[in-house]
Amino acid sequence: MNGATATLAIDAGQTSVKVRLRDGGRATEWSAPGVRTDGPLLPQLAAVVDRAVAEGHAFERLALGVSGLESAHTEAAGLLERYRHGGVRSVHIAHDSVSAFLGALGDERGAVVAAGTGVVTLAVGRTDVARVDGWGHLIGDAGSGYWVGRAALDAVMRAHDGRGDATALTGLVTADFPDLERAYLELQADPDRVRRTAGYARAVTTAAAGGDLVAAAILADAGRELALSALAGLRRTGEASAAKPRVRGIGGVFTDPALAEAFTREVRASLPGADVAVGESNPLDGAGLLPDVAASSALATRIAAAHVPQAGT
Repeated sequence: MNGATATLAIDAGQTSVKVRLRDGGRATEWSAPGVRTDGPLLPQLAAVVDRAVAEGHAFERLALGVSGLESAHTEAAGLLERYRHGGVRSVHIAHDSVSAFLGALGDERGAVVAAGTGVVTLAVGRTDVARVDGWGHLIGDAGSGYWVGRAALDAVMRAHDGRGDATALTGLVTADFPDLERAYLELQADPDRVRRTAGYARAVTTAAAGGDLVAAAILADAGRELALSALAGLRRTGEASAAKPRVRGIGGVFTDPALAEAFTREVRASLPGADVAVGESNPLDGAGLLPDVAASSALATRIAAAHVPQAGT
């Protein structure tokens, strides 16, 4: 990156938005509430940039990795038009799977599974890029925080009905829902139900650490689901046949040791020579790298850019 060019990098996830202004050797960071992927993204992203402007920050480049992004070129053009008169010369925007990948592996090859409230996997080969899952909590996001939290609630209701094994998760969930039979009504009425449900992933970690077999099974299943996504991406990009395929698991879900172990074990069961690691990434670093991805990179086609025309062009 050109150190003389101030860049505002934004990692816009569903749980939180992280922001970094890098100007030469100086960096300033702050955070904001996560974006809602069920509403228009442009005004939400603009609100983050507006805060930076209001606090007196100046920058020439905007670089954004965004959850739920479907119209990158439209958002890039809209942000440039909004801020070009304030000195912004270029906007670079991509789905957060791209920025997560860059934060973990840089502009290299391999597969990165980014799992927080939701989950998305990106695999990059010599010429091909494959996105796996990231289809939202209704039809995808297998192994995500939401997936784990919902599995916890499901296990509690199965135990309550007599359809499943008793579990320590029941005591953790009834602390929030003393009347379990009304829990579904309260969750359905909560506009923040996705993040609220994902919050029960912590209960699963707690119960599993205490020896609860139901919770341990949920974590093992989640690890396997995440591994399946990584393996699918490697196959689709031709990287499964590499001598040492690189696989990274990043995001809050991987802070659970049992889940991380299940993920690693499942990947290596299929690819014994794989280079697997968890937790080694900063998606905000990846967002900051978006403007500098080489045009020859397979990732370049996944990054939308809008530029202020130079004089004479």
